[in-house]
Amino acid sequence: MKHPITDFSPDPIKATEMLREHIRSAFRENPNVSRNELLQIFRRHLGRIQTQVRTEFEVNRLSGLQASKQLTSFVDGLMSILFELIYNKLLSSDNPKNFITLIATGGYGRKCLAPFSDLDLLFLTPENPSKELLDTIEQHLYFLWDLGIKIGHAIRSVPQCLITAKEDITVLTALLDVRLLSGHQDLFNNFIDKFKELCEDIGAPRYILEKSKEREARHKKFGDTPYLVEPNIKEGKGGLRDLQTIYWEYRFTLGFDQFSDFITPKIRELELLTEQEILRLQRAHNFLWTVRFQLHYISGRAEDRLTFDMQPVVGGRIGYTKHGQQVGVERFMRHYFLTAREVMRLTHVIESALTLYTQKVKINKYEASKFIPNTGYTLLDGKILPTADISFAKDPIEMMRLLKLAQTQKRAIHPLAVHQLIRWERKAAILRGDGEASRIFLDLLCDTPTHLSPKARYRLLHNKDQKEDRAPLILPPPEEKYNVNWLHILNETGILGQFMPEWRRMVGQMQFDTYHIFTVDQHSIEAVKLLALLEAGYYQDDLQFAHKLLQGIQSKKALYMATLLHDMGKGRGGDHSEVGSEMAITICSRLNMSAEETDTISWLILHHLLLSHTAFQRDIDDPKTILDLVDTIQSPERLRLLFLLTVSDMRAVNKKVWNAWKATLLTELYNRVSEVLEGSLATQERDTRVYRVKKHLTQQFSTQNITNQDVEFFMGLGYASYWLSFDENTHMRHARLITDAHKTEAPLTIRTYPLPDRGVTEVTVYAGDHPGLFSKISGALAVAGASIVDARIHTLTNGMVLDTFWIQDAAQDVFDDPHRLERIIELINTALAGTVDIEKRLQECNRHMLYGRRMRAIHVPPRVVIDNQASNGFTVIEVNGRDRIGLLYDVTKTIKEQKLQISSAHITTYGIRAVDVFYVKDVFGLKVQDRKRLSIVREAILKVLEEVEENITGIQPNSTASIVQMEVTPPKEEE
Repeated sequence: MKHPITDFSPDPIKATEMLREHIRSAFRENPNVSRNELLQIFRRHLGRIQTQVRTEFEVNRLSGLQASKQLTSFVDGLMSILFELIYNKLLSSDNPKNFITLIATGGYGRKCLAPFSDLDLLFLTPENPSKELLDTIEQHLYFLWDLGIKIGHAIRSVPQCLITAKEDITVLTALLDVRLLSGHQDLFNNFIDKFKELCEDIGAPRYILEKSKEREARHKKFGDTPYLVEPNIKEGKGGLRDLQTIYWEYRFTLGFDQFSDFITPKIRELELLTEQEILRLQRAHNFLWTVRFQLHYISGRAEDRLTFDMQPVVGGRIGYTKHGQQVGVERFMRHYFLTAREVMRLTHVIESALTLYTQKVKINKYEASKFIPNTGYTLLDGKILPTADISFAKDPIEMMRLLKLAQTQKRAIHPLAVHQLIRWERKAAILRGDGEASRIFLDLLCDTPTHLSPKARYRLLHNKDQKEDRAPLILPPPEEKYNVNWLHILNETGILGQFMPEWRRMVGQMQFDTYHIFTVDQHSIEAVKLLALLEAGYYQDDLQFAHKLLQGIQSKKALYMATLLHDMGKGRGGDHSEVGSEMAITICSRLNMSAEETDTISWLILHHLLLSHTAFQRDIDDPKTILDLVDTIQSPERLRLLFLLTVSDMRAVNKKVWNAWKATLLTELYNRVSEVLEGSLATQERDTRVYRVKKHLTQQFSTQNITNQDVEFFMGLGYASYWLSFDENTHMRHARLITDAHKTEAPLTIRTYPLPDRGVTEVTVYAGDHPGLFSKISGALAVAGASIVDARIHTLTNGMVLDTFWIQDAAQDVFDDPHRLERIIELINTALAGTVDIEKRLQECNRHMLYGRRMRAIHVPPRVVIDNQASNGFTVIEVNGRDRIGLLYDVTKTIKEQKLQISSAHITTYGIRAVDVFYVKDVFGLKVQDRKRLSIVREAILKVLEEVEENITGIQPNSTASIVQMEVTPPKEEE
């Protein structure tokens, strides 16, 4: 092709004219220009459009919103020229059946195109279009597809558009954004007139109600909170779709001449938003579009989820770098969360104002339908609203009184009242230390739903209408009925951050890991919510023990306050438990709490990880473990409070963290510590406890079909640690397994036993002792797809080894499929017989396991800690590393190579981070005391972990490099 385009104008109008002239030149040279030649011209032009917009955006000449509009203008020019080319003959026809109008709808109609968005097009035709017209439209679509443009299209007449829009709210909404691109103006005008009539028939109140329902359903689908650590910036709460919904609603209500950016004369008629609030919405809109453009360009596709791997790249490109204790990615994400909060709270206010506007009710000039006596408040649509006599600016305590009134009246607060709270949030700082404000806040914090009676709970659990194959479900009460509602209002209006300034640092603060799914503030509120539901009886069966404990606590206020503040110290440097504990003293003093309550809250925050750390990472059968806990906790009431805080904290992290196995471990630990605190049995009485266990078992054996000779043989096998490590049922299973193996003289016996109540499957291996036994078994279990959550290794007096593993499947549930259990037994057999290379099989499993960019983006620094103080009889090795197939095998193999014997293993995962703890002795059965040898052991394990982490992330050991490195210009600091 001669005369190629040698340059490209940054002006969309000039660029379009250059394309038009180039096509004319091509036709002058060859009147029979082929379709392929035209495709080349248009492809080249489209590529230049994309390059031009991307370059302007990436050198910061254009913001995201400006880039979307410029991209739209460029595409408009291309589409108009293509339309002229394809419909050239039909446009000159007088036949009404050949009339055609090309209309942009959706985001394209709003002049907001993202780099990889679909182009939404409406081909508006007569009611009976000619075959020639339909064939031409088909050619048009094929040409667009061949250009590589993603098209969302519809071919409809005016009546068809109206019928579809009346039936489908989504189509109706898309048609609100119609914009004429090319074709017959009269056909377009006819459609607009008819469509306006349809909108008037439907009515703004109905439309707003439908869009409100649609938004609620969308929010539930995408997490129902703006504070997810991997948010969807388009569909999530506080995202672009929420802004678009408000735009559609006020365009439907105020007229089709009202366009985006919230700058229209009629928006001021609502007498609602100040100039500053409108500016904040515009900034939020622009920021979200900038983030969306970055996501599309970085991923090379239409990507709207801000995943972990994207966050540092997007934040870096926008200009967020480390500032103080906060790294760039955390600063960027905090800005995002604050923006989403701004969108969320102001869109609700605008929607309420529009609803009143449609009802011809003038805001602040309404006639009160019902006053609440002696309060200064009235009801509007059944929701509480302050009258003109109430001024939050002059009397800030009224903000807290409004919440208290809503609590006592069991009514919602009107969005317009919420807007006033937002507007005057800074006045809440005056309330710090105010006695009345403090009392109201603590009352709201401890507000629980109506307690579920045992009879009501029974009916819910045994509802006959439920299908037998579905688990019984207890639906929680509406959130506006208890403390989570008040905390959400206080947090989202900003009042909580003013009333309690320490809280502000938590708002929108995220942790760059896959363990937590909420920001710190949302996680804390979730924990309080779950505690309230637990107290009221809305709990799972494995939480019945915690529910009973809650009914008897004496320090309810301290428990709820500690739950709210337990992560207050995060992001401030140092141990967040210690930092938060110190901060709590100041906060509680300001809230006029008693010295006893303050001391309890501070202590709970300091030790809020103690029980979970001990239950999941220490051997609770070791007497010193229990004694150390007793020395720290010292009182049964504190133990109860700490247990309840631990349960609430864990369940609020994400839905996958809590399971029946963890509930079992925590409850068992609680019972053992409680037993010592109450003085009924001291852990020092080891021989007494062993005697009682064996005596009780002997009595139980007498009722079973086990001979006295077998009982005597079994009772002589275990050392003291064995008898204190298992419950009665496990001992009975072991007795049958060992006596059967002894009678048959089997060198190896393997049994599996699912334990649904505990959420695990027990795997027991009885074999002759030899080096590497534990490592080979753990490798075989990994190849079988099992995840080991706990393990015990006991050498018996006859020289045999009894290894007990508790495993789960990938869903962290009981491993109970018969075929998979058979495979486990087969793999352990072959691994111990040496007929299968476990190490090679594990390498194959890891080779097939793809670590996506999202997982590789998070560096998990390997860490090995050796503790000789945690146990009197063992050296404790704590290993931190990336959770993966074969991690336990690699570590235990290294421990074996260092000539150490493993007594027990405790495995916990936190997202993609695993913490494996091993209780070990040397070959002589003693603790390892030599520091040089301990250092060698540590370095050997660390080397294995670092090599794997480097292979996955590319980060070398001890490197300070981040996953994403780039030169960025820091943004101006926010006020």
